Amino acid sequence: MSGTLLIVDDDAVQRRLLEAMARRFGYEPIVMDGGEQAVELLSQPDRGGVDLMLLDLVMPDLDGFAVLERLKKAGIDVPVVVQTANGSIDTIISAMRAGAADFVVKPVGPERFQVSVRNALRARELEGEVRRIGKRQSNRLSFDDIQTRSETMQAALHLGRRAASSNIPVLLEGETGTGKDVFARAIHASSERAGKPFVAVNCGAIPANLVESVLFGHERGAFTGATEKHAGKFVEAHGGTLFLDEVGDLPPEAQVKLLRVLQDGEVDPVGGKKAVRVDIRVVSATNQSLIDKVKQGSFREDLYYRLGVFPVGIPPLRQRASDIRMLARLFLARFAAEEGRPVRSIAPAALALLENYPWPGNVRQLENAVFRAVVLAENSELTTAEFPQIASALGVSSELTMPAVPEPEKPAQPPVPAKNIVRGLALTKPDGHVRPLEEIERDVISHALNHYEGQMTEIARRLGIGRSTLYRKLSDLNLTDTPCGAPDTTPPEAAA
Repeated sequence: MSGTLLIVDDDAVQRRLLEAMARRFGYEPIVMDGGEQAVELLSQPDRGGVDLMLLDLVMPDLDGFAVLERLKKAGIDVPVVVQTANGSIDTIISAMRAGAADFVVKPVGPERFQVSVRNALRARELEGEVRRIGKRQSNRLSFDDIQTRSETMQAALHLGRRAASSNIPVLLEGETGTGKDVFARAIHASSERAGKPFVAVNCGAIPANLVESVLFGHERGAFTGATEKHAGKFVEAHGGTLFLDEVGDLPPEAQVKLLRVLQDGEVDPVGGKKAVRVDIRVVSATNQSLIDKVKQGSFREDLYYRLGVFPVGIPPLRQRASDIRMLARLFLARFAAEEGRPVRSIAPAALALLENYPWPGNVRQLENAVFRAVVLAENSELTTAEFPQIASALGVSSELTMPAVPEPEKPAQPPVPAKNIVRGLALTKPDGHVRPLEEIERDVISHALNHYEGQMTEIARRLGIGRSTLYRKLSDLNLTDTPCGAPDTTPPEAAA
């Protein structure tokens, strides 16, 4: 699993340890030393791109409880894992009641860190998917439920919100699978007609000889097989919104009648003797260029201008690659729950594969690819092996992992006379005098940090000091920013 973690702690050593662990497990960390900064970042429209916050409860400027209270008042929905040195039941209960998703006790170990973050992210994603599915079924899906980090998609959402505030006819233009149906539902739910009927019609799926009957209704006995009266989609949508998907596929005869309905607000049922008054808002969609069809003579020009008063272009997935990672995780959470599969994450190599694919079928194709991968998965993590068709299309072996980024070469150090070296450590300066003890101690601890890859328990044991003493020396010697591998954060009392 991947994502962006906001780490908020006033302790520089703890920030460094948590940042190293986040990178080790494939997360992108953002580090801050105060609650005010965190609230300011999360108050941005996209929550600053943050997927989860690791929050210290005790800080000087704005403590963790105050941060949680502000987020709750502002309606900022971001999962929070709190960290505290006081693991008392009262503190934990208070934090959970304030809105925390989980808690960890300092210093948190790598396993506990990974489990807490992963579970909080999965719970949030699953809850979000369940909420969106429920809203979609009840026609309450709003623009706030459409998640994106793409600037092009955010521009389209802005236009959609503006259109929803009026009764203007909207034409959604976009490739197949870009989510035009979701967009239409969001327009309806964000308009004054929310709560009224939302009726969707796929114009390309209706037989040509039944288009008028389906759209405008018919009387009993109007034609062979018409044994019952049928109201039609326009009458069904009375008071609400009618969504005409793939409107460019309407036959010429139906186009003429549709134009009259839009002009007069009246429907003439097939075989009917009088018109039926309807009050509807029309949202249409097409995956074709209607203006080209007008030039070809297959679509009425006057109807085009009636439908396309407010055109909104929905970008294809290849133009919003920044959303692929987020969408893949959302689909994973939903399908893993629906299928009862223990799949929890997507490997970084598999995510890179998905981000490099052009997705001609757009969001719908990505959704189906993740669904298939969840069914194929034999482990708790999706790898490139679960996306063989995508890998084949890119000419990549599905068994291979992404190559590791080579570490930068270290600059060459000037040679030191052998008599002045004790196990690789220079004891004297170039002028022949002994180096200060503080400098030697700093070099020894820095070397140990790199040699044992940040394993703090092992470093303290090999240096013959306690964990608390080691942390104090790291702070005193200004070694909190020394690069090293993922740290071992076993509690100090467990160290030798």
